[in-house]
Amino acid sequence: MSELADPASDQATDDLIAHILSRFHDVHRSDLAVLHPLAQKVERVHADDPLAPRGLAQTLMTLWREMEDHMAKEEKILFPAMRAGGMPGIEHPIRVMRADHDDHAATIAHIRSLTANLTPPDHACGSWRALYAGTEKLFADLSAHIALENDVLFPRFEEGRHNGHCDCHS
Repeated sequence: MSELADPASDQATDDLIAHILSRFHDVHRSDLAVLHPLAQKVERVHADDPLAPRGLAQTLMTLWREMEDHMAKEEKILFPAMRAGGMPGIEHPIRVMRADHDDHAATIAHIRSLTANLTPPDHACGSWRALYAGTEKLFADLSAHIALENDVLFPRFEEGRHNGHCDCHS
């Protein structure tokens, strides 16, 4: 199923932003609050295992900080401007958000390299398996989130696509 087939893509801008906040921002925060301490536990308990994901907790914290900074910029600056129908120069903060999305992809690639593409070894304990499964879910959600913003929300306001009329309240 294409991300563009997401039923949220047909929503008015206000509703789409509300969907992004509840379905993605809130969920990412909750997931990372569970995954980071779980990664710390797995690294600590399996410190002598050569297949343990050394550096995963630190890299998840980096991703968490990147995402928190990004989501705060959207919540405090970009989304209110979009809900108001846009503003002159809105393409500039949108470019910053797109660049942040690219940065997230680089951090995710690093996590995949630390974890054999989130494939636990045969001897992995339940916590290790839960960590990798939860991280895979986070990445799938983040991919859908980024696609919805990049392919549906942002183009509504970018030069050449936004005609100055807001569908915010339709």
